[in-house]
Amino acid sequence: MRKIPQVVLLYWIMKTIGTTLGETGGDAFSMTMNLGYLASSFIFFALFVITLAAQLISKKYVPSFFWMLILTTSLVGTTMSDFMDRTLGLGYATGSAILVGILCAIFGLWYFSERTLHINDIKSLKAECFYWCAVLVSNTLGTALGDFLADNSGLGFGGSFVLVSVTLAVIAALYFFTKMNRVLLFWLAFVLTRPFGASGGDILTKDVSKGGIGLGTYGSSAILGGALVILVIYATIKNNKDTQAA
Repeated sequence: MRKIPQVVLLYWIMKTIGTTLGETGGDAFSMTMNLGYLASSFIFFALFVITLAAQLISKKYVPSFFWMLILTTSLVGTTMSDFMDRTLGLGYATGSAILVGILCAIFGLWYFSERTLHINDIKSLKAECFYWCAVLVSNTLGTALGDFLADNSGLGFGGSFVLVSVTLAVIAALYFFTKMNRVLLFWLAFVLTRPFGASGGDILTKDVSKGGIGLGTYGSSAILGGALVILVIYATIKNNKDTQAA
């Protein structure tokens, strides 16, 4: 049975909100609450394992399971990336390069095993595990890439947000107006919505003097969390209606 939601506009809205909440929530634990990147990573990884188990055990698409898992991959991705880049001192560029290599390896093993990377072809537990490994690494990579664009490139939070936004718009145009490989475009968009959310999260949380709005990690997380809960409820109602209609 289908366990992955249809990739329509609602999917991308919820994915963006979830990954942005992962950025603000991860920063709230690691920096605002001063738990540190390593301790926060352990906490969020435990949540990831719990939500992953619920998703894998389920026999159908359950919006609350799926989107909570997306959120936990973003939370642990945020703190793991910061631990690699800042605590271990790898830097954003090196951290991003390592994560790109890991993601390519996952895609390679996934394709070798299943002969497809299309999410509509996920019909086995093994394929679903490959998918969630790719999601976790993608969200970790997106954090490092977002930090690299915001800090090392000199673009700042606003500049990196605009750059990623334009890139996503180009990908959308390629999807609608060309015959370019849909699987490639999906995963490019999937990875880039993470730095899009990371830059957006930084804009929400950082002080005005640093180019942000100044809502803080708690305020931003509360707003984003409320929005995600509302959309999950809507997705659940819609999914139930679609299931009954079928």
